[in-house]
Amino acid sequence: MENKHPLLLEIEKGESKNLEFKVQLPTSKEWVKSIISFANSAGGKLVIGVSDNRTLIGLQHFDLFELMDKISSTMHELVAPTLLPNIYIENINGVELLVIEVQRGALLPYYLKSKGKELGCYQRIGATNRVVSQAQVIELERQRNHISFDSLINYEVDLSTLDLTPLKQHFAAHGKPLTPEKLLSLKLVKNDNNTLYPTHGLLILLGFYEHVEIKCSRFKGTTMSIFLDKKEYTGDLFQQIENAELFIKNHLHLRAEVQGLQRTDTFEIPFPAIREALLNAVMHRDYSNFGRDIKIGIYDDIVNIVSPGGLPNGLTMLDALKGRSEIRNTVIARVFKELDLVEQWGSGIQRIKEYCTKANIGLPVFSESGDFTDWEFPRKTFHSSEVLIASDGINDGINDGINDGINDGINDGVNHQAVIPKNIQPLLTCIKHSPSLSTKVFAKQLNVGTATVERHIKWLKDHNVIKRIGSNKGGYWQVLNNDK
Repeated sequence: MENKHPLLLEIEKGESKNLEFKVQLPTSKEWVKSIISFANSAGGKLVIGVSDNRTLIGLQHFDLFELMDKISSTMHELVAPTLLPNIYIENINGVELLVIEVQRGALLPYYLKSKGKELGCYQRIGATNRVVSQAQVIELERQRNHISFDSLINYEVDLSTLDLTPLKQHFAAHGKPLTPEKLLSLKLVKNDNNTLYPTHGLLILLGFYEHVEIKCSRFKGTTMSIFLDKKEYTGDLFQQIENAELFIKNHLHLRAEVQGLQRTDTFEIPFPAIREALLNAVMHRDYSNFGRDIKIGIYDDIVNIVSPGGLPNGLTMLDALKGRSEIRNTVIARVFKELDLVEQWGSGIQRIKEYCTKANIGLPVFSESGDFTDWEFPRKTFHSSEVLIASDGINDGINDGINDGINDGINDGVNHQAVIPKNIQPLLTCIKHSPSLSTKVFAKQLNVGTATVERHIKWLKDHNVIKRIGSNKGGYWQVLNNDK
């Protein structure tokens, strides 16, 4: 079978972030906006001679070489800085098409001379051209100079007023003291005229800005119509990640596999894959836009992680899926690397797929929707006999109790003399997942008072289900071996 022309394969997929087609070159010169948009984004092609329904029409009645000269002169006349697209003819099955191809520009931002940089600058969002905001123009200028937003100084914040304890604790846990020299080398602080100032990266990591948050929601069914649970997590990035992980765990199914006396609990979606996607969202989101945040939605059929900003610095979806990495937030990425939160650059998507393939579940879908990136993990349906903790078991268990199948699944694993009451089972689940969390955090996750949590912990201790390892402040809870 004859291989199709590569351009034809692109056309058959339809218009996109990197492709637009016209039957003929418009006389209004609106097409120039598409070329500017491509140059300010990830590059792209404007193909002349293709109808809206993707039929190849061709340009038989035009002098193609004269048209090519016209395009070049129009670009020179209307666009600043100077932009030189590659203009060429493609013959597909005897049909001649004119292609105007432009790479992502090196002199960002590009704009219409007649409207100026403030009003005449465009970017490609999906298959449309959009006027960019002043903040986005500034971001394009930073990209031209290879400067990330998180590496810039915030002169309005006094470094001495910041509590660096959360960051110091995470570095200390990895045997890496966060010294003044380390703060400088990681560009968490910068010296300007013999005065140290925090960078946006440090302030983001500490959760200083209001927009640095993760919003988590559990919806009923497969739409956003009805909320079953909703949380908004602020604070330092590491605590946000931990809280978001716990929220997701609380709303996933668990399957119990028993071999001999050992029981293994398995989430319906491999949690390393979820964690990788969450870290990716936190590390690569656009923090320069102060009006948006990361959103996690859990539905009956999918787990959805949405991060604002789209793919960074001209990266295409094809590039990302092939493992190419472009880092939007260099300071945050460097800290994550230092703390072993990421491995090799560009390997995250592949690892996520490997986790899901190994677990024999459907592969997640990674996409770019407008200027957001979007992960969708399909949820796996277990047979009732396999489910240990039903979806939303923790939250529903508080109000309605947990169904008999879940009750049996938990209690069979604990010694027969300690049948866990239904109202205590949610706390035990939380302890299994995150044994080092405080009573206050458990109470917040379960939507109950701290006194209730303390009373339930006492019951679990008195019945030899759990015991405390270490101090109240730095220790953790251990579920005893009789809970298989």
